[in-house]
Amino acid sequence: MNLATPHPTAAAGQRSAPGPTAALAGFTAALRWEAVDQAARQAARRHLIDTLGAMVAGAGQAATQSGQAALRAAGAGQGRVPVPGMAPRYDALSAAWLGGTSAHGLELDDGYRPGSVHPGAVVVPAAVALAFLRESSGEELLRAVVAGYEACCRIAAASHPRARWRGFHNTGTAGVFGAAVAGASLLRFDAAAVENALGTAASYAAGLFTFLAGGDVKRTHPGHAAREGLMAALLTEHGLPAPRGVLELKEGFFSAYAGGDTGDFDPAGIDLMRAGGDHPDSGFAIANCYIKPHACCRHIHAGIDAVLAMMQEDGVAAEDVEQVDIGSYAIAAAHGAVGWSEMTTAQMSFPFVIATALRQGRVSLQDFSAAHRADPATLALTDRIRVAVDPGCEADYPNKRSAQVTLTTRDGRSLHRYVPEPFGGARNRLSDEGISTKFLDLAAPVLGTAAAQAVLDRLWTIETEKTVGPVLAALAR
Repeated sequence: MNLATPHPTAAAGQRSAPGPTAALAGFTAALRWEAVDQAARQAARRHLIDTLGAMVAGAGQAATQSGQAALRAAGAGQGRVPVPGMAPRYDALSAAWLGGTSAHGLELDDGYRPGSVHPGAVVVPAAVALAFLRESSGEELLRAVVAGYEACCRIAAASHPRARWRGFHNTGTAGVFGAAVAGASLLRFDAAAVENALGTAASYAAGLFTFLAGGDVKRTHPGHAAREGLMAALLTEHGLPAPRGVLELKEGFFSAYAGGDTGDFDPAGIDLMRAGGDHPDSGFAIANCYIKPHACCRHIHAGIDAVLAMMQEDGVAAEDVEQVDIGSYAIAAAHGAVGWSEMTTAQMSFPFVIATALRQGRVSLQDFSAAHRADPATLALTDRIRVAVDPGCEADYPNKRSAQVTLTTRDGRSLHRYVPEPFGGARNRLSDEGISTKFLDLAAPVLGTAAAQAVLDRLWTIETEKTVGPVLAALAR
């Protein structure tokens, strides 16, 4: 098969100007580790470690176990690829699905604010599965992670918030391109082959915000995207032709998922590689991603930070609270109407999460158990929490994920905090020590303290590994 076929919108004998798809394909094919700046290199290590920790901890959660059972029932999953936190080995596609589901399953995975997307839970599982299978080096793995984040984050940023209001979950829809690009990087595709993989991946984009109504399907969105993106890369390697220019075509991704069909914008004119902006120290999207300090939806984190600051700095306790008024941007404020009958919805619920922060002085995994969700004192606090759209926060979004929080105490005090950007962001980031502590908190209960520390030490210097297989195997049980 000749993948270097003319662009479908080109006139006979001519090639149209490169559009967003070709720009992304050219970037991926040309990317070399030597060209990655130091801020992005360190971010790649940090986000790899953070996502692998979430994968290890999430391996035992219910959605992942359902996936394992389904794979067994289907007769699939036999292979040699390890999945962090699991004992069985799998084929690479099943490993990517399970790894993505694990990574996202506990709401501890990273994200990219301008695109409202969780890139790590899609890119890392696909990349580590293929890197193990193809005996890639640590440097090759990190390069693939950087490339995959670039694809996932930039496409999500170019789609947001239009895609959200259409009901799509960018982690599943934009994420599939991140996995495809990570696979293309590890397979050393040229630009034509990368564009072909993107053309196939576009048909596999999926994920709806219906999870706000309940159920556990949200956990599986990154798993689906990781598997299907990896499949798109492998199909390209084995000759399946796909449409070019798939992001900007009239029937393409941006029109279907982000409203290009309404004429509000021209998909072909998107400057994709600048979508979402950059960190001051890096031109790579991965350097502008956040890492979660709280085990819940990122849209709620600014509110959590404000309440915790009041507790620590003003001496407020849960029993002192008369009312909490939270103003935020519309997408965040929508979480004020989410209930907490299940762990999935509880982690998305502004009232329950803020009540939990007031009761526990934290928001951690153990705070979403059935017992905590039924705790009378916590439930009483939820009735005192009001969430609304704040015009200033809405005007700042998506450039900021801010919150205005006013807490009124029973003795009549009125306390206020404005949080422009929650803790863990690229400009207010967790330290490397904080990343290590989070990893060990998640991995040590599964792998054992000594084993978790040993693999963490190797992950911080992963680019020196000639093959990543032994390091990845050490993350499995």
